[in-house]
This record gives sequence, structure tokens and C-alpha cells, in this order.
Amino acid sequence: MKLKRKKGFFSISAVAKMFSVHQQTIRLYEKEGLIAPQRSAGNTRLFAEEDVDRLEDIIYLTHQLGINLAGVEMIFKLKQQIAKMQKDMNKMFDATTAELDRETEQAKQISQESVKQLSHLKKQLKINKPNTTPVSDKKDPETAQEKKEEGWAIEYDDFQ
Repeated sequence: MKLKRKKGFFSISAVAKMFSVHQQTIRLYEKEGLIAPQRSAGNTRLFAEEDVDRLEDIIYLTHQLGINLAGVEMIFKLKQQIAKMQKDMNKMFDATTAELDRETEQAKQISQESVKQLSHLKKQLKINKPNTTPVSDKKDPETAQEKKEEGWAIEYDDFQ
């Protein structure tokens, strides 16, 4: 039995200490819509692990890379679009793979049926084989012998 771990929540002061930023900076990120922490009954901000991860990304982009908040917002929107496109592509890939598997199975069945029909025709030809005298091949006696054994012979004219 797998135990379900309770999700932890952090206060704004704990998160601010975690990233060495001022609480007002975190409030600004919330005001800009970059993060949306939950609220307690007393209206205290409660940061889940996902909020902390997102805040870490925001701080990295703004403080380390020097990207402004509008740029951060665009990056997050683009990441979301990329994730959606990847999901759609995976669905298309799965559907295409399934269709290819169906077509492969269909081709195998058709091939097996064709082999059965050819085998049946070959048996009928052996049963109904007429008595013919084999034609010799002047150029290649071995090939002529094989053709005689199979009941097939082709005569070639020399144009010399």
C-alpha cells in the first residue's frame, strides 16, 4: 500500500527567505499574475510546492537572465503552448502508429491469404497437369532440366 504524502504549504516569509527576496517582490509577482498562491481562511498566502517551483523560475529569469516581467509572462505562455503542441503531437503519433499497426496486420492477412490461394492453385495445376513433352534448351541444359521437372518450358529461337 502506497502512502499518500500530504502537500506542504509555505508562508510568504518562508518563501522570501528561501530565495533571498523581499516579500514585496513576491507580492508584485502575484499582482502581475505570474503566481497564484492559495489563500487560507484568514486570507494568508499559502505557497504550494508548484508555486515555489514557478517562483524559482521567475526569480531565475528576472535576476539571473535580466528578463523583465512581461518577458517572463511571454516565456510562460510559450512554454504552455509548447507543452500543448507536444501533447497534440504525441496524440497524432500514437494515432499514426496505431493506424500503421492496423495496416501492417491487414497486409499480413492479405499476404497469408494469397499464399494459401497460390498453394491451392499449385496443387490444382499438379493434379490437372497435361502430358506434355518438355522442350530442351540448347544453351543451358541444367535450366531446361529444372523447367522439365517443374512442368514449365519456354522455347527460344536463335536469330543468328
